[in-house]
Amino acid sequence: MAKKKELIMKSDMMKYKGYRAAIGYDAEDKIFIGEVFGLADSLNFHGRSIEELENSFRDSIDNYLELCAKIGKEPQKEYSGSFNVRTTPEIHEKASEYAAENGISLNQVVTIAMMQLLGKETSTVKG
Repeated sequence: MAKKKELIMKSDMMKYKGYRAAIGYDAEDKIFIGEVFGLADSLNFHGRSIEELENSFRDSIDNYLELCAKIGKEPQKEYSGSFNVRTTPEIHEKASEYAAENGISLNQVVTIAMMQLLGKETSTVKG
C-alpha cells in the first residue's frame, strides 16, 4: 500500500530585502498573486509559475527601492517598532499598574507580554 503524503504548509509568505509578501492563487486567471504588506504604497505582483512569481516579487521590490532613490523618498519598511494597541480600559489599567509596580514602562509591559506569547526571551526588553 502506498504511503499517503502529507501536505505541510510551511509559509504562504515571500521575503526579500526585508520586505514580505502574502501569496495567493487566482483560480480564474490561473496565476499566483502577491502583495507586499506593511507599506502605505501598493506593491502587487504575479506569475504563472513559482519561479516567475519570485522574480516578479524581487523586481517589484528592486523597482520600488530604485524609484524611492530617484525621487529622494525614504523607502518604507514593514515594521518600524511602533504601533498603537487598542484594548479594554480594564486591561489598560491593569497593565499600567503592573508597569508602575515593576518600575517599567507600559511599552515594556506590552513587549514582555508579546515576547512571552511568542516564546521569546524577555531579559533584553528595552523601551
